[in-house]
Amino acid sequence: MAAQASDGAVGQAGGAVRGTNVMAILSLIFAFIFAPLGIVFGVVAKRQIQQTGEQGSGLAKAGFWLGIVFTVITVLWFVLIAVVAVASNGS
Repeated sequence: MAAQASDGAVGQAGGAVRGTNVMAILSLIFAFIFAPLGIVFGVVAKRQIQQTGEQGSGLAKAGFWLGIVFTVITVLWFVLIAVVAVASNGS
């Protein structure tokens, strides 16, 4: 009987732990695949985590900031390409 009582206690304790927010995971993944979606998913994940108390706040924050960094780098890359193209056509 003691084994049954301890099994019930473990089941109850496990039920109180919340999982990791899926949007936070997607935020980090999409920061590398398509950075603007990493930003959006990061914002959505932070809001959901505040409401539900799930895990993943750090993942959402990392996905958000990496999304911003990679988006800025991509925009700067395209600006550089455009400037070089215009400069080479002008000569």
